[in-house]
Amino acid sequence: MDLRIFTEPQQGATYDTLLAVAKATEDLGFDAFFRSDHYLRMGSGDGLPGPTDAWLTLAGLARETKRIRLGTLMTAGTFRLPGVLAIQVAQVDQMSGGRVELGLGTGWFEEEHKAYGIPFPKEKFSRLEEQLEIVTGLWATELGKTFDFHGTHYDLTDSPALPKPAQKKIPVLVGGHGATRTPRLAAQYADEFNIPFASVEDSERQFGRVRAAAEEAGRKGDDLTYSNALVVCVGRDEAEVARRAAAIGREADELRLNGLAGSPSEVVDKIGRYAEIGARRIYLQILDLDDLDHLELISSQVQSQLS
Repeated sequence: MDLRIFTEPQQGATYDTLLAVAKATEDLGFDAFFRSDHYLRMGSGDGLPGPTDAWLTLAGLARETKRIRLGTLMTAGTFRLPGVLAIQVAQVDQMSGGRVELGLGTGWFEEEHKAYGIPFPKEKFSRLEEQLEIVTGLWATELGKTFDFHGTHYDLTDSPALPKPAQKKIPVLVGGHGATRTPRLAAQYADEFNIPFASVEDSERQFGRVRAAAEEAGRKGDDLTYSNALVVCVGRDEAEVARRAAAIGREADELRLNGLAGSPSEVVDKIGRYAEIGARRIYLQILDLDDLDHLELISSQVQSQLS
């Protein structure tokens, strides 16, 4: 089971804070550092010092880390034109020496679009489908050849399809809870399918839909990696669990039900339940980015039992 650290910087974090978390992620043996792609805080609070851009952040981290994978859950399709995104991600992949992964989703948080003057189209899913085809198509185009695409939302003519990533193929993540279109899109374009904040039972049903869609598309169901994203709150004792839960505005019992919370042994047991239904990777949502001792505890007493 791979454990990856997943952050939500729109809630209020500087680049230096994210760098400290990424370096701890690397030093403590976790597989990857991922972040959300949002420009506006969710819930109460002031969100100070303000948002950081996902791909600018990952570009910086690409030069300041050496081993960990770097990526997004999920890049908002509404924020970037697909041709521009293909250039940005390929460049960051080069900057990292081939350690980038792209999670791409529709974009959904209308308020942040209003706050920063970003268009919020009604037809987002059909745009995402074209975006995935364009981004992956540009990267796959042979050197010396051009890429053309003529769709409903985007039109590319004689693109040189440059630059190329350092990796032969950048892993693409598709995710979500949709029962029909999401599995089909994952089956067509994704290397990994991620379901966020879902129970074991709901995850098992959705993984089954994606496997069936993959087989219908002519792939093996196990060609994809299946993963979960879950909030994590681990403590050496009940008081520490309660303190960490309070620090992120949650209740320990609620986190036990809806996330990975409790003692290290409790969390290991629950991760085991996800492993039993096919999950091979867990994105641990870390909401208190100043609590690096939390990462150390997870590394020494949770991750150590999963390897």
